[in-house]
Amino acid sequence: MFPRHASRLLFVALSALLLAQAASAQVFANPDWKESPVPPAPEFDARRMLEIDMPRVYDLKYGVDPKTLAITDDGVVRYVAIAKSTGPGAATNAFYEGVRCATGEVKTYARYSGDAWHAIDTPEWKSLDLAKTRYSLALARQALCTSAAPRGSTGEMVRALRKPHYID
Repeated sequence: MFPRHASRLLFVALSALLLAQAASAQVFANPDWKESPVPPAPEFDARRMLEIDMPRVYDLKYGVDPKTLAITDDGVVRYVAIAKSTGPGAATNAFYEGVRCATGEVKTYARYSGDAWHAIDTPEWKSLDLAKTRYSLALARQALCTSAAPRGSTGEMVRALRKPHYID
């Protein structure tokens, strides 16, 4: 059994944690939220790819170029995701995306195929749980988000990619 003093400290600590999480959710889940202007897709280098820890699908590896990670003032984490084929032909595709941790959504702004970026005509926010590809959800859980907010810095995100620890 906990001594009475330890029980009180545990109660105070848990209460403070819940209040901090509620305040964080209010900051990032603003009903009047508006996405900031989206810059053009950044340059990426598939050789810098940090792999996302997830089950392999066919001969594909998914990852992120860490130099493309950015946390915007509106709480969106933008990045270039890379899909590399490890089989014959070894094709590489990339996706310029944003994740909104507060709402659990992802948006694809552009796709890279061959040698050029191709903008999505009308990009839309989609639930990470319902996205066609699972790498966005794995990336958000593994490295981009902590609860309903982006991690504190892109450096923290890179460290999380290098040493996966999932947060639901």
